[in-house]
Amino acid sequence: MKKVINEPTAVVDEMLQGNCFVHSDLVERLDGFEVIARKAPKTGKVALISGGGSGHGPSHAGFVGEGMLSAAVCGAVFTSPTPDQVLEAIKASDEGAGVFMVIKNYSGDIMNFEMAQEMAEMEGIEVASVVVDDDIAVEDSLYTQGKRGVAGTILVHKILGHAVREGKSLAEIKELADQVVANIHTIGVALSGATVPEVGKPGFVLADDEIEYGVGIHGEPGYRKEKLQSSKILAEELVGKLLESFDAKEGEKYGVLINGLGSTPLMEQYVFANDVAHLLAEKGIEVIYKKLGDYMTSIDMADLSLTLIKLEDQAWLEALNSPVVTAAW
Repeated sequence: MKKVINEPTAVVDEMLQGNCFVHSDLVERLDGFEVIARKAPKTGKVALISGGGSGHGPSHAGFVGEGMLSAAVCGAVFTSPTPDQVLEAIKASDEGAGVFMVIKNYSGDIMNFEMAQEMAEMEGIEVASVVVDDDIAVEDSLYTQGKRGVAGTILVHKILGHAVREGKSLAEIKELADQVVANIHTIGVALSGATVPEVGKPGFVLADDEIEYGVGIHGEPGYRKEKLQSSKILAEELVGKLLESFDAKEGEKYGVLINGLGSTPLMEQYVFANDVAHLLAEKGIEVIYKKLGDYMTSIDMADLSLTLIKLEDQAWLEALNSPVVTAAW
């Protein structure tokens, strides 16, 4: 294992300290907790928080800032944050109008965020939430009942962050969140596994000429292994699955997120983007929003995912394009 780290057990703590050093104009760490909070005057609006296990950088701490998250809760690598950590994020973020939580669909995350919600409500803080389950690859994978929450979560942060800035109420944000999540689908393909620092070896191994479709962001199994194919063939598989999941029709408007999971070079992501563009054009799909880069990673996994968001509402496009002040957007 080759890693630029000190002690494997100190990775998350030292990562958070480094994050706050580099982005000290934007964020701060809550003393004694694995929580990154926004540095900004409170304005009496709804607060938006998210989080999960570490190892997915820049998610979620990189999206804390004006226009997106109020705070991010950072668990151990690939491990849900504890309820007390989430509770501190809720308390620190609350501006009097309630707190909205964006939770990825993993059993530990749901349990611990919901426990924190109950504790916060006992202290008089109104809390609501949405569970993101955008991964269409498999159902009931490891750690999950139903579909997994993956890169589409970032688009949820962005659209809801804009709604918060516009002064929407907690109930209005909940309604919007449910609508948006239902219109986001993601699927990925892996070329290699991720190495958790404390484990010291990849969570799964693929042969040099092998890929696996549908692997999760923690290395959960996908739905098919086969020999390595060209970018065009990979794109045909992922685009086909996504369009089928939407029952997409010619002339419909979509946004595209191409997400690297840690070790896939931008050069290769752009090659893949070119193939995706041609395939969507052939199907008559109008792409009105595009984003590419490493947003929801899996440490050092060589992998990428493709997310489509069906843009049913012009306001969602405006929200995606609105400026924000964060480290990673």
